[in-house]
Amino acid sequence: MDKYIIKGGKPLFGDITISGAKNAVVAIIPAALLAEGVCRIENVPLVSDVLIQLEILRELGVRADVVAPGVVEIDASRLDSHIAVSDLNQKFRASYYLLGAFLGRFGKAQVSMPGGCNFGGVRPIDQHIKGFEALGATVTVENGVICAEAKEGMRGASVYFDGVTVGGTVNVMLAAAMAPGLTVLENAAREPHIVDLANFLNWMGADIMGAGTDIIRIRGVKKLRGCTYSIIPDQIEAGTYLAAAAAAGGSVTVRNVIPKHLESTLEKLAEAGAIITEGDDYVTLSRAGRITPSSFKASPYPGFPTDMQPQLAAVLTLADGESTITDEVWDTRFKYADQLNAMGAKIEVLPRSARITGVSSLSGAKLVASDLRAGAALVIAALAARGESEITNIHYVERGYENIISKLRGVGADITLVRD
Repeated sequence: MDKYIIKGGKPLFGDITISGAKNAVVAIIPAALLAEGVCRIENVPLVSDVLIQLEILRELGVRADVVAPGVVEIDASRLDSHIAVSDLNQKFRASYYLLGAFLGRFGKAQVSMPGGCNFGGVRPIDQHIKGFEALGATVTVENGVICAEAKEGMRGASVYFDGVTVGGTVNVMLAAAMAPGLTVLENAAREPHIVDLANFLNWMGADIMGAGTDIIRIRGVKKLRGCTYSIIPDQIEAGTYLAAAAAAGGSVTVRNVIPKHLESTLEKLAEAGAIITEGDDYVTLSRAGRITPSSFKASPYPGFPTDMQPQLAAVLTLADGESTITDEVWDTRFKYADQLNAMGAKIEVLPRSARITGVSSLSGAKLVASDLRAGAALVIAALAARGESEITNIHYVERGYENIISKLRGVGADITLVRD
């Protein structure tokens, strides 16, 4: 079984260059299926989610090639199928974005239910379905396959999401980009990768306004063209490495970032005792003294991101006092607690929240990652802990972190990848 071996207790010093945003690229790659022509996408993190997604497109007859480090070209001119029921779909969540892309291109879609991380709770698609039905599609779910078809064609409509949904916002944007008329999405997600998707679609010739606010207006166009586009930096990757420096101590600079996207993360890291310096495209975090407790609530952007919640929890296990974390995005995202407790942490999991009583130190242990961000939290804890830790189920971590071993080694971490 593949695993990380980490010898902790060493402060981190140096620079890390951040890759493109995984959450953006997994939405932008399906969007390229709407184009007439070649899409060249740059600053692409070649993590396992992206590689699986490209393989799914190849199975559909799409040319989807990595033509240079971090550069992908997609030519969907030969795509003639609206069916994607590959076993590969079960390996990551964002496979359901093919629904919106197929509906936008063909007016019909058949896509198997997605897989990906399992951190408790469900991945509802009711808001996706609500949006598709408003645009004129009939949707059914049978035997793990989502079927949607607009027999009379897609059309613009008003959609009010009952709750903020990143996946639903992405999927309905894809479906509406070429739907005749005006589509208005209310209570839309505001995350940076929503803005990145809108910008990509607009580069292809779409007419989308309001991305980054809770009301997005999409006026359908007749066709979209190929383009060249560069993915935004990954604010979650950047936050993860900053959290690692906060936990282990030292001073780390993350480069190729948009500091504004990190505001809520930086605020809480500063509250926990880190010293932070921002530049135009970099952030430096230093920490030499004790970690101070900090309580927060994970909520939709611009609130504190749920995808950073486990990593900050790992930091707060070493705080001088008690912290409380509440997560309003996912019902139960605290599976990492048992693993951190095995290292000597004191975490009590409550309904939708966790109470963390800080300890003076953590000890190395044998750990098992339960999902992508929980795996990142275990890496952070292991870097800060005394002794050696072994982390298995690292395929979760590799879904979202490009070259994590070399990046951490570059700032002084003693981490080794062992492949069996």
